[in-house]
Amino acid sequence: MKNLFLFIVLFGFTVGITNGQNKMAADTSKTTLAWLGEKVTGQHTGTIKLQSGWLDWQDNKIVSGEFIIDMASINESARNAMLEKHLKSDDFFSVSKFPTAKLILTGSESFEKGTAVVKGTLTIKGITNPIEFKSNVQKKDDGLWFYSNITVDRTKYNIKYGSGSFFDNLGDKVIYDEFKLKVALLVKK
Repeated sequence: MKNLFLFIVLFGFTVGITNGQNKMAADTSKTTLAWLGEKVTGQHTGTIKLQSGWLDWQDNKIVSGEFIIDMASINESARNAMLEKHLKSDDFFSVSKFPTAKLILTGSESFEKGTAVVKGTLTIKGITNPIEFKSNVQKKDDGLWFYSNITVDRTKYNIKYGSGSFFDNLGDKVIYDEFKLKVALLVKK
């Protein structure tokens, strides 16, 4: 009986270690998140920092993952202080009330050929919506790199400022509802 108990404990410990080895941590210093917001008369670009994150990688698939985005780090490429302040205000991301956004991954297709569709949920300003995007993976010396272009409809997160979908007579002041994120994510064991 003691041997059976010892076997069960050791087997459970071994399975726990094996499963834990699939969890890969995001390298926040090398990961980049670049954003693009467009309007009738032009566009703005900038970056935002990943605060923390991990994903569970098994059999060429993402099984799960969670990424926390530091909304206070949002900046604009031209370093336009007024625009950065406006992006952090209640008109846009309400950073004082919602200092982080969260992306939870619930799975993916197989990356066997290098590219797959990833599914999950995105939470911005306390509002969660499903999200789906294509990603490709490259194995390099420093870990696994995932490259994605993600399109987000800001109005689904109650960010309606300058939206032609909600306000009339904006003319050339219309800001398009969708913004884009270009992600280069490095994860490693």
